[in-house]
Amino acid sequence: MIQITLPDGSVKEYSSGITPMDVAKSISEGLARNVISAKFNENTVETTTPLTENGSLTLFTFNDADGKKAFWHSSAHVLAQAITSFYPKVKLTIGPAIDNGFYYDVDLGDDVISEKDFPAIEKKFLELARGKHVFSMREVSKADALAKYSAEENQYKVELIENLTDGDITFCDHSDFTDLCRGGHIPHTGIIKAIKVMSAAGAYWRGDEKNNQLTRIYGVSFPKQKMLTEYLEMLEEAKKRDHRKLGKELELFAFSAKVGQGLPLWLPKGAALRNRLEKFLEKAQKKAGYEMVMTPHIGQKELYVTSGHYAKYGEDSFQPINTPKEGEEFLLKPMNCPHHCEIYNHKPYSYKDLPKRFSEFGTVYRYEQSGELHGLTRVRGFTQDDAHIFCTPEQLDEEFKNVIDLVLYVFGSLGFEDFTAQVSIRDMENLDKYIGKTENWEKAEQAIINAAKDKGLDFVIEEGEAAFYGPKLDFMVKDALGRSWQLGTIQVDYNLPERFDLNYKGSDNQLHRPVMIHRAPFGSMERFIAVLLEHTGGKFPLWLTPEQVILLPISEKYQKYAEKVLDLLENDEIRALIDDRSEKTGRKIRDAEVSKIPFMLIVGEQEEKDGTISVRKQGEGDIGTFKIDEFVSFIQKEINSTIKQF
Repeated sequence: MIQITLPDGSVKEYSSGITPMDVAKSISEGLARNVISAKFNENTVETTTPLTENGSLTLFTFNDADGKKAFWHSSAHVLAQAITSFYPKVKLTIGPAIDNGFYYDVDLGDDVISEKDFPAIEKKFLELARGKHVFSMREVSKADALAKYSAEENQYKVELIENLTDGDITFCDHSDFTDLCRGGHIPHTGIIKAIKVMSAAGAYWRGDEKNNQLTRIYGVSFPKQKMLTEYLEMLEEAKKRDHRKLGKELELFAFSAKVGQGLPLWLPKGAALRNRLEKFLEKAQKKAGYEMVMTPHIGQKELYVTSGHYAKYGEDSFQPINTPKEGEEFLLKPMNCPHHCEIYNHKPYSYKDLPKRFSEFGTVYRYEQSGELHGLTRVRGFTQDDAHIFCTPEQLDEEFKNVIDLVLYVFGSLGFEDFTAQVSIRDMENLDKYIGKTENWEKAEQAIINAAKDKGLDFVIEEGEAAFYGPKLDFMVKDALGRSWQLGTIQVDYNLPERFDLNYKGSDNQLHRPVMIHRAPFGSMERFIAVLLEHTGGKFPLWLTPEQVILLPISEKYQKYAEKVLDLLENDEIRALIDDRSEKTGRKIRDAEVSKIPFMLIVGEQEEKDGTISVRKQGEGDIGTFKIDEFVSFIQKEINSTIKQF
């Protein structure tokens, strides 16, 4: 008999050799119908794997991330099988699951797969899937594995196998198809009910442009056709909400080939929007005791060597700037934190002076590869809402929790209600990636976990996601389409204070090291605005939107009345403009709707006579006639309802 521990902590006893699927059936038939993958003692196993020792078992359905991974990995096998039926000479390479589906890289030789071939591949895929073929793993000797793929002249699989250890090589069989595979499959192909081949693109073998170019075929699959339909509808909505498209339509930002790739230009409306976001955070930070600082856009190379950033990020930075002075080198600033360490270092502090909270909207530069640039979400120059808190170890817990409160305030005021927190810690199997003492890392990781628990956050622990100098708490926010984005971050750092020899005089009259907290509720202004654009579809919260009101006089005769109303609104700090084009009112309304201006005020003979305005709300239509002071009160109430108090 063996003891199996389930996720709820309960322990059940079973006969040795029981499978995860048998365990699921022992719990309920309904669960067994939905289970598609499993982990035993944190190792991915097949649902048919015999369990022969005590351990912890987790069962996954398609609703779980691990379940999707097994589902999409299994689908990649079926996709490869479908492709080989059309292209018998194809050489298969790798086919992993990704965040939204899967892909398979193939060498087609002289053949080409294009969009017109997708329907036939999908049809063949479903035909194969309906066979309910079981995925079966088997161990293969290295010699036999090499012999199989050498006979097929598949140099890609041969290369993979040559880097594997004899005794650790497995093949996966289903139907008449076999592939080199480490495992992690659904029970059988029949669970896959819907497939969409999304695209085909070029990809170099192992990502190296010196190697052969392959064809990467992307797909996505689901256990129900309805789920695929909903997913494709979501993608269509995502296209409409693409921040690059909306940014152009709303005239927020632009890019110029002459300025350079990945360097956004903020247009007047976009700059005003950014400025409002900055003022919003500045106000909250002032209440929380932050002091604003400013630092240069460049720094001596030695500054980033001291911090460790040059060793870790030197390859992703712009090349050093050499001055006429021999041996003098500067870098475009890749991080703000080294500069803030030097601000702290400009004078001595006592424990009575701490914490010190320095904040800055600091622009940094990193040389991202051109193929990785994407609108505002991946750029080469971006502004962080950066702050660094220098505190005593005894103050760390309270300071960290106060930053959590600030992040939650930002999210709440901007409509991000659905999020989880991620405690990002070291990769324990690759500790060379990190700097600093083990005991400091352990203290920092535990401090973050304790703070997250005390604040009641829904959090997960992710190994290997820490910054090189310290662990962090990342906020993973879901947007209106259910997509997850990493936005705010808070990091605990014992290492930079050590590297920059920061200290303060304690109550014992001795020098001590402060602890450093890095934090950025927005993350970067560029990426945050991109996510906010896609989350809202361009319909920003009323307090933030570039233009809150547009006045639409129905003819030139009412231009002066419109100007009078405009002055009154602006006196109450309501952002408004007049559409004085000689267009029909219907056209003006349509254009205002496209521009996503929240309120349209129509003025004509009756309105001028009564001292009123006829109000339309974007996306809703006519909401009535208001006196001007009534409308001002209405707008102010709407604004106050969307922006939280800190």
